[in-house]
Amino acid sequence: MSASPTRSAGPAAKAAIGRRGFVGGAGAAAVLLGTGAIPGEAAAVRSAAARTAARDYPFTLGVASGDPLPNSVVLWTRLATDPLAADGSGGMPPRPVGVAYEVAEDERFRRVVKRGAVTATPALGHSVHPEVWGLRPSTVYYFRFRVGGHISPVGRTRTAPSLDARNAAVSFAFASCARWDQGFYTAYGHLANEDLDLVVHLGDYLYEYGINATGGARNQPMGPEFAGETTDLARYRLQYGLYKSDPNLMAAHASAPFVVTPDDHEVENNWADEIPEASSQSQGELWMPRRTAAFQAYYENLPFRAGSVPSGADMQIYRKLSYGTLLDFNVLDTRQYRDDQPYGDGSDVPGPESTDPSKSMMGLAQEKWLLDNFARSRARWQVLANQAPMAETDQDATDGKLLFMDPWDGYVANRERILGGARDRGVDNLVVITGDRHQNYASNLLLDYDDPSSPVVGSEFVGTSITSGGDGADMTPGGENLLAANPHLKFFNSQRGYVRCKVTREEWRSDYRVIPYVTRPDAPVSTRATWVVENGVPGVQLASEGAVVGRRRSATEKSEAELDVRRARAGR
Repeated sequence: MSASPTRSAGPAAKAAIGRRGFVGGAGAAAVLLGTGAIPGEAAAVRSAAARTAARDYPFTLGVASGDPLPNSVVLWTRLATDPLAADGSGGMPPRPVGVAYEVAEDERFRRVVKRGAVTATPALGHSVHPEVWGLRPSTVYYFRFRVGGHISPVGRTRTAPSLDARNAAVSFAFASCARWDQGFYTAYGHLANEDLDLVVHLGDYLYEYGINATGGARNQPMGPEFAGETTDLARYRLQYGLYKSDPNLMAAHASAPFVVTPDDHEVENNWADEIPEASSQSQGELWMPRRTAAFQAYYENLPFRAGSVPSGADMQIYRKLSYGTLLDFNVLDTRQYRDDQPYGDGSDVPGPESTDPSKSMMGLAQEKWLLDNFARSRARWQVLANQAPMAETDQDATDGKLLFMDPWDGYVANRERILGGARDRGVDNLVVITGDRHQNYASNLLLDYDDPSSPVVGSEFVGTSITSGGDGADMTPGGENLLAANPHLKFFNSQRGYVRCKVTREEWRSDYRVIPYVTRPDAPVSTRATWVVENGVPGVQLASEGAVVGRRRSATEKSEAELDVRRARAGR
């Protein structure tokens, strides 16, 4: 079979970002992604493809799929003839629009297995989220939408294995933190070229900040409608229109199903339940309407199922997805139910506020849900799709401690209940995948970070940003300080990229995929390091050539691995 069109856009796909040029660039990306051909309508398809730059082309934001089950996926598109319309309407008329969809076993749609129709309404920003059922487990499908004579790009998706399957492997990537004005989405383009079962996005899909007149690092003139911070529904929709029109992001969504969870910037920096960031306290009664608008736009622009339709300021986000008996993804929500950050947020020494047993990052109901999942699961690996670092990250290399209060270091008792609860329920292979920090870490998870003899009870892989923080560097003075202050932190890197994971019954492998720059397009990608977790052996190990899978390493192998760790910590 020829290579899928969804893999051809890659990092080289570019588009102009002017109001009219933007739409044309997005249409060009749609051609790169492929349109397919409905039997008997080849001429109409060719005509639609030729008109992708026209004003009335509605698929300028691409297509996506998500939350795969053994027999189902949810599909997504949002109609927008002008994604940069200042009123956030996407250029769509204030009336419902019928949308047809097809799902096929082949990318040319000769073997269509499902057809249907949905209605895109102004109330949901002309987005649609059809849930397709009756599919086969562990199967690749292709899908597309049609509005009138317009055909969307073709998306590729894949169902999960059956719940009782003894599947041999799962391949996925996780990513986070993609600020549009701080760089080009080259990493998303490379991610689109990976052969993955799914992509997990761990938050900061979008940033609420205003964009200056030159478009930041992209050096693109921007209208005044982008200047202010995002606070209402029209502005959130406009911000998504800008972000999602990027060809590399569209290519990533078209390449594999996404499982998404927000962190803070989808709404506002460091918000906590009903409490906005300290700098925004003056908004007072305006906070919950802002959160309502942010969640509605978040749902409108991502492939969520109907169970996540927001209800006012609330949205059901935490959920579990199983991949046979190999792996469970426990997708966390650490914003809607959390207590306010200790000591006014920022960094502080640990104390009664950060160790208070009543302080929670996730709320008691979600905590019980997660611990019950641990107790009932038959999967070999338990994965937490988590927003902010769980392992302690001490910033003080002396005998004292200085901790960030927004991540789990500000909620120590909650962290200990989760890690201890996993151990008590017989979870041998707990792996936490995390975003937020704009840096790559590989860490051991300890039950008690104040006890040097505390057992290792799990592993954490923190992934860097797609663009946030700019070009980055392999090692920084801050990274050297973190490695010196945190002996459980085994790897640090501050370049941009994503983490590619392959999980088998005997081993977890995390490849840190990095690019050298984001302030100009078309950067190459490489694997900076590979860290592994062996089945039944909590804690991260640097992958070494000739490592034996499925058993503990010999004393010689461990010595070599420790030498590799020391080299990695020195940045060599």
